[in-house]
Amino acid sequence: MLRTVLFDLDGTLVDHESAAAAAVAVWAAEHGVVGDAAVWAAVSDKHYRRYQRRELTFPEQRRLRVREFLGVEMSDAEADELFESYGRRYEAGWAVYDDAVPALRAIRAAGLGAVVLTNGNTAHQSYKLDRLGLTAEIDELITGDDLPATKPDPRAFGYVLERLGAGPTEVLMVGDSLENDVRGAEAAGIQGVLIDRKNLHAQSGVPRIRSLTEILDWSGVSPRGGDGEPAADT
Repeated sequence: MLRTVLFDLDGTLVDHESAAAAAVAVWAAEHGVVGDAAVWAAVSDKHYRRYQRRELTFPEQRRLRVREFLGVEMSDAEADELFESYGRRYEAGWAVYDDAVPALRAIRAAGLGAVVLTNGNTAHQSYKLDRLGLTAEIDELITGDDLPATKPDPRAFGYVLERLGAGPTEVLMVGDSLENDVRGAEAAGIQGVLIDRKNLHAQSGVPRIRSLTEILDWSGVSPRGGDGEPAADT
């Protein structure tokens, strides 16, 4: 019986991609570089994956992203300052997807736990949740700092099951990454569901939804009553 729904954060509850693309366009132009969002995303992904593999610290991966994208050698202090300049613009563009809060509230109204499972850094992701008003909408945050290995490693999901005191069939994973969220969950015996807002993975062969508000219908769980309260006895 389903007890908890795990939600990825960036790309699932929060529109990270749009914020990053808008930020890098302005930031890069200030430094004489064409702000190609795809290049920034590729550079960021490369170094962030190294952070996730514990090869770099969180500040180190930020510095490497700045140095490679701008193509300039600089001190750590200079790289930190430049990333902060980008980060301010990125943060200004943060936005919660329209379907996120209704979905979280529906899940909790049905008596299920709503847990965020992210590969991100605890301080950064906690701040993001607070800044966007999502902290009160979830029951727990589990980050890459907590995990023995990050998604899609099955050990990440094994840790989550142990922490929640749940079996694989009692948990559902929802995320925008086919590999990290869905394939990773499946390797641990957990059902994964892909949030595919742009219909990019029609041939993936995995369960998909186009809106997070579909997750309750997909899971087969019904709300207990209005505003999250149990239905009255009849």
